[in-house]
Amino acid sequence: MPKAPRQFRSQAIILSRRDFGESDRLLTLFTPERGKIRAIAKGARKPNAKLSGHVELFARSDLMIHRGRNLDIISQAELIDPYLGLREDLRRSAYANYVAELLDRFTADEDVSQSELFELLHLTLGRVADAADPRLATRYYELHLLDMVGFRPELTACVLTRAELLPEAQFFSNEEGGVVSRAAAARLGAALVSLEIETLKILRHLQRSAGDYDQVASLRLSPGQHAGVERILLGYIMHLLESKLQSVDFIRRVRPFK
Repeated sequence: MPKAPRQFRSQAIILSRRDFGESDRLLTLFTPERGKIRAIAKGARKPNAKLSGHVELFARSDLMIHRGRNLDIISQAELIDPYLGLREDLRRSAYANYVAELLDRFTADEDVSQSELFELLHLTLGRVADAADPRLATRYYELHLLDMVGFRPELTACVLTRAELLPEAQFFSNEEGGVVSRAAAARLGAALVSLEIETLKILRHLQRSAGDYDQVASLRLSPGQHAGVERILLGYIMHLLESKLQSVDFIRRVRPFK
C-alpha cells in the first residue's frame, strides 16, 4: 500500500483547544476526509501569530497539516467560517460547546472519512449561531448524530414487542434504546422514564426530518415542550456515554433548564 502523504490539506472545525507548551495550542479537529485528529498550532498563543485568528474555537478553517510521529502540526490556516453568532451570544456559545463535546465523545481518533458527520456539524453550528431557536437546532442535531453513530432511538414501535404504539403516554428505556409501551412496561425490570405523547410526537417529527431542517425550523415549542424532549434525549445520551457532559453544566449556568 502507498504511504500516506506527509502533508495534506483539509477543511476542519475546531472542537476543542488547550494550551500546549509555552506558546502553542493543542487542537482537536474534525475533518471530512480523516475524521477526528489532534494537531499542534505552533505559536498560536503569541501576539500577532499568523495562525491565531484562523484556529479559533468552533471555527471552520482550511488547514495545511503536516503528519507528525505523535501529533500532527498545522503549518498553514485560512479561516472559512467563524460562525459569528457563537462569539456574540454566550447562550449560543454554550450550545456550540455542547454540540462539539457530543461529537468528540461519540467519535474515535481514526483516519476514516466522516463527511456526513462533518456536514451535520457544520450545518448545526451555523444554525446554533443564527437560527431563532438554537435549542431546537441542538435537539435536531442530537437525534441525527445518534443515528449516524449507530444509536438511533426506536420511536415508532415498542422496542420490546415491536407492536404499534397507541396514541397515549408511554415510557422510554435508556437501556433498550427506545419507547416501551404501557402494556410491555411491566415486563422490564430496568428503570423507565415516563414519556408524554406530545413529547413522543415531537421526537418523531425531528427524527423523520433527516436532511430537511426547514420542516423543523418552523416549529414553535413552549418551554415545557422543550424540557420534555430535552429530558428524554439527555438521559439517553448520558446513559450511552456512562458519564455526565461538562457542557451541560455550562448551559445550565447560562440558561437554567426548565
